[in-house]
Amino acid sequence: MSQNGERGAVVARVVLVHGIAQQYEGPELLGLRLSAAVRDGVKLATGLALAPEDVACAFYGNVFLEPGSRSADLPPWNEHDVEAGLEADLLQAWWQQAAALEDAVASPDEEGTRGPAGFAASRLLLPQRARAALNALAGARFFQPVTKRMLVSELKQVRRYLDEPPVWQAARAAVAEQVGADTRVVVAHSLGSVVAYEALCENPGWPVTDLVTVGSPLGLPVIFNRLSPLPVQGRGAWPGGVVRWTNVADPGDVVALVGELAARFVPGPVGGVQDRRITNGVRMHDFERYLTAPKTASAVAAGLQEPPA
Repeated sequence: MSQNGERGAVVARVVLVHGIAQQYEGPELLGLRLSAAVRDGVKLATGLALAPEDVACAFYGNVFLEPGSRSADLPPWNEHDVEAGLEADLLQAWWQQAAALEDAVASPDEEGTRGPAGFAASRLLLPQRARAALNALAGARFFQPVTKRMLVSELKQVRRYLDEPPVWQAARAAVAEQVGADTRVVVAHSLGSVVAYEALCENPGWPVTDLVTVGSPLGLPVIFNRLSPLPVQGRGAWPGGVVRWTNVADPGDVVALVGELAARFVPGPVGGVQDRRITNGVRMHDFERYLTAPKTASAVAAGLQEPPA
């Protein structure tokens, strides 16, 4: 429970958890945009009016910045900076999915990196294969206008969250700071869905009844097999005391390339994950587009009602 909740102050009923590449944002500015999006979505979909104070944003983007610094530009990362293991595996998965969705993106098979072992086959050839993947993804609609070094930066943020205790501890603490006695719904996007899931698992006493994940990579093997707690016999744990879990994905969202999570996690008190499909137009992975979608908004509104018995 957060300190806010212990003091008895007004605590948000809905907590939003952002994804990667937010290191140059701040909690107030990002929260204004995301809060407006979810309040618009809920109002238009259900008629329920949420006040600004009903929504809070758990911000952890700053943990990816070096202490005391804020560079005007990213380091000059390229294919030589893609590390073997998680970073290479995730890059390969993005490439395979982008090629499956867009004819203009050359597939890994065409580039001689057939199958998941394409990156792992030889560390000596890793930079060559990483360069091919970055070149291919640079031409994908999904990743526009992301540069190659921005792609490498995003790979590194995912790897750092999963591998570095100070990073995942700070990210989960940011969620805990916003959860209080009145909090019922957590809505989490992209890497934020991993943060929220793991925070809920380690805090089963939280009053959160509903988890809504959007654009989530939780089902991707490179992420799923590293979750905390670890999956058992191929099934992930149910997230703490949550009653309902709704997962929303756009089929064109490369990050949510495993769009259905029901078969990957054990059921909760009233059933398994409820998977829903939407279309976000050309901004397939955009958090605000997910928040204004009626299927997302209706799941949020349902969580603000009494949970099912």
